[in-house]
Amino acid sequence: MTSKSEDDDLEAGRMPLMDHLVELRNRLVWSLLALLIGFGFCYYFAAEVYKILMQPLISAFGSVEGRRMIFTNPTEAFFTYLKIAFWGGIMLSFPVISTQLYMFVAPGLYKNERRAFLPFLLATPVLFTLGAALNYFFIMPLALRFFLSFEAPGGEGALPIELETKISDYLNLIMLLTFAFGLSFQLPVLLTLLGRVGLISSSGLRSKRKFAIVGVFIFAAIITPPDVISQVGLALPMILLYELSIFAVRAIEKKRDSEDEGDTS
Repeated sequence: MTSKSEDDDLEAGRMPLMDHLVELRNRLVWSLLALLIGFGFCYYFAAEVYKILMQPLISAFGSVEGRRMIFTNPTEAFFTYLKIAFWGGIMLSFPVISTQLYMFVAPGLYKNERRAFLPFLLATPVLFTLGAALNYFFIMPLALRFFLSFEAPGGEGALPIELETKISDYLNLIMLLTFAFGLSFQLPVLLTLLGRVGLISSSGLRSKRKFAIVGVFIFAAIITPPDVISQVGLALPMILLYELSIFAVRAIEKKRDSEDEGDTS
């Protein structure tokens, strides 16, 4: 049960429909502004961002001697730099966008619920960064080395097989996977929030564990390239995060039960 002061606090945060729409517009404007600033910043440093994104491929090559990137359309390199700037803008503005989302829903929460929501707000960019870093520093170099293992030097009666990847193909791959890994690491935040509002339970998560594992591997197979390294590299951390979510939801349930016992006593 909620106290009268908590009800008054919630009532004070309620707004008419028009005010909600104005508030939504303001939050969208701030989010869009953050995205545009991030886009402009990354476009100015697009060449440097390109070099950073190229490092996993350079690491897989072992040496850049005799290697090159190609583009087969006159506009391909230009639009690729625009994609780099937009991708970098999303990555940089992600904390701002998540903060604006929190500020939009906060007036509809009790004061104690707003305090409880803040750890999730802080955990979101941290987990996103961990997921993106896992792909950039570990998964991508391993997957690229696997694909490069199919190169052949050629010989009598055979032509050499050598990778000459398109700029857009490679950058689309690494940008997609980096963003996908970052979003996938939001799993404990999502499940814990659902547990906090009572939509799921720790016992339910435990009973659905085998279905979750199958679903995670299917998701990893769809998102990642068709190689075992990247698929397992995404699936295993997600399974670990799922297990951590069970403990987090259970801790919330214990705290809720103790609070209910205190109210009834």
